[in-house]
Amino acid sequence: MADTPQPEADENWWRGAVIYQIYPRSFADSNGDGTGDLAGVRSRLPYLAELGVNALWFCPWYPSPMADGGYDVADYRDVEPVFGTLAEAEKLISEALALGIRTVIDVVPNHISAAHPWFREALAAGPGSPARDRFWFRPGRGEHGELPPNNWPSQFGGPAWTRTTDPDGTPGDWFLNLFDSEQPDLNWNHPDVRAEHEDILRFWFDRGAGGVRIDSAAMVWKDPALPDLTADPAAPHPYIDRDELHGIYRGWRRIADSYPGARILVGEVWLPDAERFARYLRPDEMHTAFNFDFLACPWERDRLRTSIDVTLAAHAPVSAPATWVLCNHDVTRTVTRYGRADTGFDFATKAFGIPTDLALGTRRARAAALLTLALPGSVYLYQGEELGLPEAEDIPLDKLQDPMYLRSAGTNPGRDGCRVPLPWSGSAAPFGFSPEGAAAPWLPQPADWAERTAEVQAADPASMLSLYRAALRLRAAEAGLGDGPMSWLDSSPEVLAFRRDGDFVCVVNLGASPAELPAHTAVLLVSGELTDDGRLPSDTAVWLRG
Repeated sequence: MADTPQPEADENWWRGAVIYQIYPRSFADSNGDGTGDLAGVRSRLPYLAELGVNALWFCPWYPSPMADGGYDVADYRDVEPVFGTLAEAEKLISEALALGIRTVIDVVPNHISAAHPWFREALAAGPGSPARDRFWFRPGRGEHGELPPNNWPSQFGGPAWTRTTDPDGTPGDWFLNLFDSEQPDLNWNHPDVRAEHEDILRFWFDRGAGGVRIDSAAMVWKDPALPDLTADPAAPHPYIDRDELHGIYRGWRRIADSYPGARILVGEVWLPDAERFARYLRPDEMHTAFNFDFLACPWERDRLRTSIDVTLAAHAPVSAPATWVLCNHDVTRTVTRYGRADTGFDFATKAFGIPTDLALGTRRARAAALLTLALPGSVYLYQGEELGLPEAEDIPLDKLQDPMYLRSAGTNPGRDGCRVPLPWSGSAAPFGFSPEGAAAPWLPQPADWAERTAEVQAADPASMLSLYRAALRLRAAEAGLGDGPMSWLDSSPEVLAFRRDGDFVCVVNLGASPAELPAHTAVLLVSGELTDDGRLPSDTAVWLRG
């Protein structure tokens, strides 16, 4: 194990952190194979330090067949060879820490890859074997077991069950897979499953990881009876937000708290009930959880204010900081979403051919950046958001790889459009993502991204990158930003205006006409340009000294 420096003893760093999400396949390719890797990330650490982020969250970098972009994990104690080696990961963690940047890794407790040794052992051992008890193997329903054991749906479409074939070639038992058939769900009633994941946490904390992001955190525990889903809203859900989950995460918190420097637990928790959501953030469970209500919220003044109020109210009883997210590796990029008639996000409404005004979307995304970075708590920034990248919607159909597209019979465009490799420099693909003479990127980049490269934007003071750099510098310098109180200011019906601790004020105009600014002593930063008479244009945000 590498000699990894320990994080500085700031127990509260996570409460106001700006955390940058890296999708390793698409960040930077160092060896020219067309796929991003950890050496590529290491080469771009100075860029991330200059941007001003406090931590990096990595989507899974483990060995994987990549049936679901790496979320089908075959070995948690190593690195996918396409991305590099375990030694490379240790160097990355160490070098980032030397720049004051922590590393948060992804853990996927709901399922593993069908290529994982446990599942291979279970298939080979056959029906009724102890090896199968770590999963959910069940006989089918119907006269010949030809029907799935229950009516649970896969998150990617179709039933959540896959039938096995016995050694003699006859159909066998079914196994549960709430996502893809290459991702068998684990049985968290089994002591091996709990012990394995606790050891995985220690493995990465020992190597200096600053925390873990917990994928699909509310779906891990299943009702052992595996009952059918019903339409009765009063019936407990058989696999979402089960009370037994909290014991799992309390155990994880005890492990995290045994390490120095506040090793954090961050949950991916999609729940409509704010009170149930807050239970995961009690002082002995997770540190923070993603705020999906804000991420999915449309660009509408009242809806945004309500989302902010509800979020802060939900976190207050457990004294947890809120998190603010505009985009991630699963959702339509902000510039594209905000340029549509429907500016919210819902997986069910994803479709091909939705009209988009990218100029409008970019203007709103710039304003949203200042809004988000001024709110109390921590912020997650998805790679490429600081470049104002739109969703890549012209990927040839035969190049799409996401199981959401493949399992939808081609009706859902899937998530590949927000996962296209980043443009760093140059006037043609691969735009500095790969070295000269490299293989084509694993997903094709739009030709018009030449004007969006980091190189071009770094030289343009009006670019999205320059805006983010300026905003993050101010956020770090302003004592009242990050974690802490906020209060709404009186404003017109189409304006959001609030004060942070001290004299910092943020104003966002979501109306159609320019808005008057409140009394102030200085303009600190504006997402566009003020009008000649000093008013705030439509879809524009400003930071003021009040």
